[in-house]
Amino acid sequence: MKIKISKRKKILLSGLIALLLLLVILRISRGIAEKRAASSQTSYVVRKETYENVIQIAGTVAAAKSQTLKSLNDGTVVGVYKKEGDRVKAGDLIVQLDDTEQQYNLANLDYEISVARQNQTAGKIKLMETQRTSLVRKIADRKIVATFDGIIASLDVDPGDYLEAKDSIGTLVDTSYLTADVEVAETDVSKLKVGQKVDFTFPAYDGTVEGYLVSYPAIGEVTSRGATIVNAKVRIDDVPQGVLPNFSFTGKIQITEPEQKLVVERFAIGRDKGTAFAEIMNRDGSTTKVAVEVEPYGLEYVNVLSGLEGGEILKAQSDVSKSGRMSVSKKGQKAQKNNKNQQQQPPMGGMPPF
Repeated sequence: MKIKISKRKKILLSGLIALLLLLVILRISRGIAEKRAASSQTSYVVRKETYENVIQIAGTVAAAKSQTLKSLNDGTVVGVYKKEGDRVKAGDLIVQLDDTEQQYNLANLDYEISVARQNQTAGKIKLMETQRTSLVRKIADRKIVATFDGIIASLDVDPGDYLEAKDSIGTLVDTSYLTADVEVAETDVSKLKVGQKVDFTFPAYDGTVEGYLVSYPAIGEVTSRGATIVNAKVRIDDVPQGVLPNFSFTGKIQITEPEQKLVVERFAIGRDKGTAFAEIMNRDGSTTKVAVEVEPYGLEYVNVLSGLEGGEILKAQSDVSKSGRMSVSKKGQKAQKNNKNQQQQPPMGGMPPF
């Protein structure tokens, strides 16, 4: 059975449909207008930034040389000639053990040698002189002496103490320079060069201490964490007062000297016939269009090479999607797809092509 619709109802229905279409068109137009208005109000500030191409390191510094002060023989301490904190020279006597018996044996042998020179053969005298060399060495072993110029970092012994062979009584260190072994990831090893500047920061020292890269091996190591690293050696020659062996530090190996850059969000840069430009927002609300030269700097920024000086407020030239990336037209997406295989590798720092 057919339902007949009167002419009046048809007119009303057509009018209702037209009204709905008009409302949809108005809403879409309003959204586009609001989006354009928001884009026109968005601005970005050109700012100066220092770019550092560095390798982060951390570790603990060690003295240039270290000597554990030990007794080579059993004996009673008869003299302590230095104290903790004293500076000593190579060969300085620090501790003396009782050597009365050894001195007696040497004196007795010297007497026997003098007698033998008159009565014994040359062969017998030679054997006695060899014995004398052994006795002299035993007397020397009753002394604990410095083997290099340095500072007595610790010393725990007093006259009258009895020491057994190999007893440790202190430490002598050479702090004329400090060294440290630091881990460098395998991905950064190709950037290393002997002599590169290293900046050290110590929790116990206010300021930055300058050092340099001494060496790194031609073979890597696998840590307990499963990472492949190279143990590089760094050094500090001018050791400031207050920085001591075994102090912890963080630092940076400088691959290149720090660079000053002018940085701004890439959405502030537009292109007109292949030429990059920016619009500077003036105080009176007007804008000034200037040609600029830029290069990629990270994912969302560009480094301004020319055309701007820093501090300018730039008008947005493109919309930013919710993901934070520049919106691209279908035509632009097609062009990007066609040029995908022609893009060069990103420069150091992972910067994509602009």
